[in-house]
Amino acid sequence: MTDEVGQIGIGMVCPFDMALDRELWRWMPDSVSLHITRTPYLPHPVDVELCSELADHATIDQAVRSVMAVRPSAVGYACASGSFVRGMAGASAISTCMRMAGAPAAVTTSEALLRALDAMDLGRIAVATPYVTALTDLLCDYLAESGRSVVSQAGLGRDHDIWTIPYGVTCDLIRAADSDDADAVFVSCTNLPTYDVLAMLEHELGKPVLSANQVTAWASLQDAVRVSERPTVATGYTFAEQSLFARGSAA
Repeated sequence: MTDEVGQIGIGMVCPFDMALDRELWRWMPDSVSLHITRTPYLPHPVDVELCSELADHATIDQAVRSVMAVRPSAVGYACASGSFVRGMAGASAISTCMRMAGAPAAVTTSEALLRALDAMDLGRIAVATPYVTALTDLLCDYLAESGRSVVSQAGLGRDHDIWTIPYGVTCDLIRAADSDDADAVFVSCTNLPTYDVLAMLEHELGKPVLSANQVTAWASLQDAVRVSERPTVATGYTFAEQSLFARGSAA
């Protein structure tokens, strides 16, 4: 939807514990409004069981139907682990569920990652996550299923309060995950703060450093521009200095 003041609407289905709404907003140009909804609270640590429950189709269907009240042009599912936990078929099933619930276009974080890797022609990936080992392994499996090679990985082993991890810890994690064999580094989890360090680390490492919120914002913005048939102007530090968005939101 484009409203009377020229705003393009994007719906975002986020996990109940998402604390980084502002980070998603920071990736967006001024012509976009985000309409964010959350899944219900679940009393579990961030592990495979929780992420499997976050992928529940009935819950996602309800969330999308709620946010469609304001008629966004596209809807994103802003959870990496919830979308890769059941492999490529699971991620595709979530976006199908969202479209069946009324989303004009839909993309999950994990699908957005693959689209970004395709757009940048990246095949050998270093993986950095805040997750417990079992979830990091599932992300690596997802990438391998998609035809990419995971050449190195590092994780923090955290199962709670991921949004409180400071930038310094995240920077060290990304450096530890990187490998000379990697074309790029992917930093997983939409609840891990990354916005202010990506361009710096790209310059330091000499390769693209992609994050979960970044690819979700980029792909959902692509979809919204296509559906609304309105161009949007990308401005500011993000788009000038960070490799993925430098390719343009409507590419």
